[in-house]
Amino acid sequence: MSRVVASFAQHGWHKPTETFEGYLDEQRHGARTCYVAEVGDATAGHCTLLWESSYEPFRAAGVPEIADLNVLPPFRNRGVGSALLDTLESTARKRGAVVGLGVGLYADYGAAQRLYVRRGYLPDGRGVVYEYRTVDPGQSIPIDDDATLMMTRVLRD
Repeated sequence: MSRVVASFAQHGWHKPTETFEGYLDEQRHGARTCYVAEVGDATAGHCTLLWESSYEPFRAAGVPEIADLNVLPPFRNRGVGSALLDTLESTARKRGAVVGLGVGLYADYGAAQRLYVRRGYLPDGRGVVYEYRTVDPGQSIPIDDDATLMMTRVLRD
């Protein structure tokens, strides 16, 4: 685990050891499935699949949520994100026909927004979400990592 943390730190991303320890604990208890992508001997990224989303519409419908997809800059545009998504979608398909995710709204998420649309993810129709709650018309929110558009994809064999 320290290798993964160190890989992210090398690129100025603060991903505390406690985050990954929490993920592994949730995986041991069946709440989350975790994957780490490697290219050669280097950590290239990671992602997780939450079996019960914090987003009520997903939770109510039994839609698992792809969470915390990260690909380190040197490995972008090399298929790492797509490979992680292929693996997560295959894992989700074992339990159901739909998978969901939330994507950030500001420019840093532009590549992810395009990737998800290319893969067939569509907005869930509930509009902008902040901290997993739908934003009402006229409501002001910060545009930060907690402001998302929730999307789903129907998984096919």
